[in-house]
Amino acid sequence: MGINHWPEGERPREKLLNTGAQSLSDAELLAIFLRVGVQGRSAVDLARDLLSNFGGLRQLLEADQDSFCAARGLGSAKYAQLQATLELSRRHLASQLARGNALTSPELVRHYLSSQLRHLGHEEFAVLFLDTQHRIIRYESLFRGTLDSASVHPREVAKRALELSAGAVILAHNHPSGVAEPSDADRRITERLKDALALFEVRVLDHFVVGDGEVVSFAERGWL
Repeated sequence: MGINHWPEGERPREKLLNTGAQSLSDAELLAIFLRVGVQGRSAVDLARDLLSNFGGLRQLLEADQDSFCAARGLGSAKYAQLQATLELSRRHLASQLARGNALTSPELVRHYLSSQLRHLGHEEFAVLFLDTQHRIIRYESLFRGTLDSASVHPREVAKRALELSAGAVILAHNHPSGVAEPSDADRRITERLKDALALFEVRVLDHFVVGDGEVVSFAERGWL
């Protein structure tokens, strides 16, 4: 039986409008995105199948184009829609950050950095450049690959901070392994960057390490 024959209170779209998106399951939210099912399977049935086959919502959302498009009920049009939706979400978070002081919105900073870095299959080192009022000037990814003391160059970070007239920075990088616990190398890199930027009166406010579902803050650990 198609979703249009279900009781109104059980239809995902009507349920969302009546009780809010947060009340829906992953399968119900995905069904709204899919809009239609396939022969013999409603959109909700198809959504459940996809979540099971990919191993969960995150794995589905972060699947590469070939894997995504090969799944039953999906394809290049749906992949383009999904990528546009994810990018809109990232830009929405960025616009929220840009309106205020980064230090007054630590959870928003966490969510934004996680949205930028968590899904990457390689290590990436990024910087949030802030003005003297700790408002966001720009987010930039500066280094990628295996991050160690030789691959993250304090001179380049300092140069970019001066170009942007930044008064402070928030550092961030991801651990593709999913384990967010900072390594000794992470702590050494942070100290080198902190010392180099201090020469130009640019403060390092925090360094976030992004893992799978967890983001560790150096400031909260008392390491800055």
